[in-house]
Amino acid sequence: MKTPERNLTLLTDFYQLTMMNGYLRHEKDEEIAVFDVFFRQNDMITYSLACGLEQVVEYILNLNFGEEEIAYLKGLGVFSQEFLDYLKDFKFTGDVYAVPEGTVVFPGEPILTVKAPIMQAQLIETAILNIMNFQTLIATKSAKINYAAKGDIVMEFGLRRAQAPDAGIYGARAAVIGGCAVTSNVLAGKMFDIPVSGTHAHSWVMNFKDEYTAFMEYAKIYPDNALLLVDTYDTLKQGVPNAIRVFDYLKSQGHKPRGIRLDSGDLAYLSKKAREMLDQAGHFDAIICASGDLDEYSINSLKNQGAKINLWGVGTRLITSLDMPALGGVYKLAAIIDKDGNVTPKIKLSNNTAKITNPGFKNIYRVYDKATGKAEADFIYLRNEEPIDTSKPLVLTHPTERWKKITFENYELRSLQVEIIKGGKLVYDMPTLKEIKSYATKELESFWDEYKRLDRPHLYKVDLSDGLYELKSDMLEKIRGKRTY
Repeated sequence: MKTPERNLTLLTDFYQLTMMNGYLRHEKDEEIAVFDVFFRQNDMITYSLACGLEQVVEYILNLNFGEEEIAYLKGLGVFSQEFLDYLKDFKFTGDVYAVPEGTVVFPGEPILTVKAPIMQAQLIETAILNIMNFQTLIATKSAKINYAAKGDIVMEFGLRRAQAPDAGIYGARAAVIGGCAVTSNVLAGKMFDIPVSGTHAHSWVMNFKDEYTAFMEYAKIYPDNALLLVDTYDTLKQGVPNAIRVFDYLKSQGHKPRGIRLDSGDLAYLSKKAREMLDQAGHFDAIICASGDLDEYSINSLKNQGAKINLWGVGTRLITSLDMPALGGVYKLAAIIDKDGNVTPKIKLSNNTAKITNPGFKNIYRVYDKATGKAEADFIYLRNEEPIDTSKPLVLTHPTERWKKITFENYELRSLQVEIIKGGKLVYDMPTLKEIKSYATKELESFWDEYKRLDRPHLYKVDLSDGLYELKSDMLEKIRGKRTY
């Protein structure tokens, strides 16, 4: 794996370090902690496409406090010398479990689990959330945009609107996992072997004596990739007719014109008229690309209006996930294992039911219908529970409303989390971006459209195993019995 050029060890919140200092002082450094990463249900997002694991692994495997980092922390005048000496030999020695990148996941499910000495597990919380929250958010937005495009090619055009270089680079990566075919971001293309593509800007047209000359000169340079931006002056009266003249020339020279791009105006109306004009001129294969503040909702609307667009360039609303700019993923303590191996489950209590966490060391089962191959439900279970006998009917119960049950008979189970790091060593074969994208495509195809539709999607069932439900109920009962209001 490529070593990062920057030392990201201090990419953490200050209180992580102060807690580490406190753990060392209270001799808790030998305790093993189990933390889960998950996101909560909200009105904007019902499923997510897990993303960012590769960067999380790179970060964890390269953790180290160099002389500069320790000198900086010493200069803050907050930390003990014992703690600073401890950091000199710091490295991650724990275990990490996660769903593979591109896995469809749902609220409350542990996307990633860390099992490590408490000080190590505490330090990495902030960076893990920073990486996974953003990339998962963008991959999910991309999946929805590509779903709306109904098989058309979607190009990621977000670099100039991304919130700083890293967001542009890793956002492009996440967008490709979500379904985008190409990016305009050349650095992301180089780093992750993503196809790069683009057209030309309005400034190219404005820098020549007229639009026709600008198109012709561009076409002469790129005769087999002439996608011409036709809305600089007047789309239907000048842009499309000038593009057709250039396409006629290209065909006479034995080249195949690529098409036009619309970047403004009534895209449904303009694309229909442009299609008529191109077809009348014999350019039936010329594509029509659209860009300009597009997202899944505008693309879906244009499709419903019969727009003649078959290539989409999506930027701002994808790379910023404009309608929901934060995923809200969290990292919560689920168990503590003392130096004698005794496991103590941990739970966070809240007056808000959605914020009550699931205790224990867990994994996720996905239930598939054998006849259709479609995913039907998930359930979260404790890793020390008895294995499921798949020859018998499986009964799942609602995580809070226990009178709601569903029974599966012709089914198969898949355990979602896999071991990524064991004892501080990578034990997982990291797939290429192309492999992750292919996997994500298959993941999305395994879900019924009812769960993926844009308007009021059906809520996918995520239940708790009987063992997890009983543990959670017992802990809540004990804690509530001790509380006074």
